[in-house]
Amino acid sequence: MENKLWDHLLQEGYKKIKLRLTQTNHFEVRASINGVKGLFILDTGASNSCIGFEDVDFFNLKAKASNIKAAGAGATDMLTQTASKNTIKIDSWKSLNLTLVLFDLTHVNTALTMHNAKPVNGIIGADVLKKGKAIIDYNKKYLYLKSL
Repeated sequence: MENKLWDHLLQEGYKKIKLRLTQTNHFEVRASINGVKGLFILDTGASNSCIGFEDVDFFNLKAKASNIKAAGAGATDMLTQTASKNTIKIDSWKSLNLTLVLFDLTHVNTALTMHNAKPVNGIIGADVLKKGKAIIDYNKKYLYLKSL
């Protein structure tokens, strides 16, 4: 039964993407933003996908001021910027015209490295997961995203 479900998803145009579970019990995924590869945490609780300020130039982002204040992982009222019209590619799944939230990821990466996990470039949030009609197989550590 289980294999039939995943086979059905693949027939329906879903892409199967391997996830890596970290020491901190987060799923990591490799993705490309504007053709540049990076390491990201998959976070179903994050409303938007995010990149750290330190990687704005690395991913060729065009940052703009934002009135949005970010909160998460023990930090609140963090200043943000946004970057629009970006391309994201996760394995063979691709989406155009992605708006990213930019903020200081230092607190996130400090927490990760304190637990022997690698620092990340950003977070893949609910915006991308909703766009890709995501299904996460927590047991087998796969992410399924529907082709657009």
